[in-house]
Amino acid sequence: MTLGRFVVAAAPPAPAREAAARAVLDTIGVALAGAVEPAARAVQQVVTDSHGPCTILGLATGASPGDAALANGTAAHALDYDDMCFVSLAHPSAPLVAAALAAAEAAGASGRSLLDAYVVGFEIETRLGRAMNPRHYERGWHCTSTLGTIGAAAAAARLLGLHESACGHALSIAASEASGLKENFGTMVKPLHAGLAARNGILAAQLARSGMTASAAAIEGPQGFLAAMDGEHASLSEYVADLDSRWDIVDTGITVKLYPSCAGTHPTLDALLDLRRCERFGAGDVQSIDVGVDAIVPTILMYDRPATGLEAKFSMPFCAAAAIVDGRVGVDTFDAAKLADPAIAALQSRVTMQVDPALDSSAPALTQARVTVRLNDGRVLTASANGARGYPAHPASSDELAAKFLACASRVLPDAQARTALKMISELESVADVRAVTALFKLKRDASRGRVPASTP
Repeated sequence: MTLGRFVVAAAPPAPAREAAARAVLDTIGVALAGAVEPAARAVQQVVTDSHGPCTILGLATGASPGDAALANGTAAHALDYDDMCFVSLAHPSAPLVAAALAAAEAAGASGRSLLDAYVVGFEIETRLGRAMNPRHYERGWHCTSTLGTIGAAAAAARLLGLHESACGHALSIAASEASGLKENFGTMVKPLHAGLAARNGILAAQLARSGMTASAAAIEGPQGFLAAMDGEHASLSEYVADLDSRWDIVDTGITVKLYPSCAGTHPTLDALLDLRRCERFGAGDVQSIDVGVDAIVPTILMYDRPATGLEAKFSMPFCAAAAIVDGRVGVDTFDAAKLADPAIAALQSRVTMQVDPALDSSAPALTQARVTVRLNDGRVLTASANGARGYPAHPASSDELAAKFLACASRVLPDAQARTALKMISELESVADVRAVTALFKLKRDASRGRVPASTP
């Protein structure tokens, strides 16, 4: 089955749509929370003059599909609280949901159509991930943006009703748009990657719908996407043979983040918080913390002594120290006040991270950690983690997802409005027109100018 044919004809099973619905709920929540972050605000200022039928989360005005996708994709990734996929090594939902939501609004599509489009984009991303990673990721490409652009184009093409040939052209156009460098991790450009992927996916589908054509070999050709962007393998054929018969979204699942930091910190945070809880020690009791990780983790946790909240999300010393000092890691962990906290600063100087060759080399990247905590009383505490809470093997419960959504939405929406949104998004598959859901996010004033008061109806 060609990729274009899959985009048009795929029939995702109910479990795939259920997984997609959870992803949409989680992503809209983190996008609402991220809408007031500096990266999101910068994008919102650029698209303020845009007018159109699509919702920008956190703004009172509408926008064109592309501008809405750009703003919402950036907001969804602004806190690094959005979900992960260890097959594609990407944050799949920030670009996919942003693009699909905008395309669905523009087309007046149903909730089920949006979910089907999400699944189609997700499956194409994972097939690309299987063919290209880990080499593509290790060479410095940010898969959220590179693979995410093609996935977003697939989702948008399906929702905009493109025929098979046009879908193929949309994916080939997207292959030339795709970019995103890991060197920009820890800056506002990282969340921009997700926004650009969403916007470029919309643009690719719109151009193909308008008759623009592209090379059929843009992905697998000798100078195509796989070759030019350092794919592990030169062909997709082995990885797309089971499209429409096996579903990665069901088999391998999506990782929901329960900490708003880089996924490479999560196994360590779980292990440290569990040790702290069980052994009842505090920051003042700790002599040193040693963290063993896989070889990819140091390429993304690049900041030993972070100077900003964004850098702190990519700092193992900071995240580990904050977890021990506060007994938790939340959105406020990465505020300026926490970066200046003397207790965290003192402890992070005693945290080291190194590659541990004893970890299982066959395990997916970013899923393992081994921690050793030496206490002043002579005790040496050790713990290993294989995955973390929220990972497919330890999925977030419906209650955890709901609590996370409400906590995130509270940064923008009054409580009653957030709870109504939670209920409707939870029933997305039965919604006849997605615009009935997005109407819940039409605000009386822009969240970028301050939080909406809790009394606002």
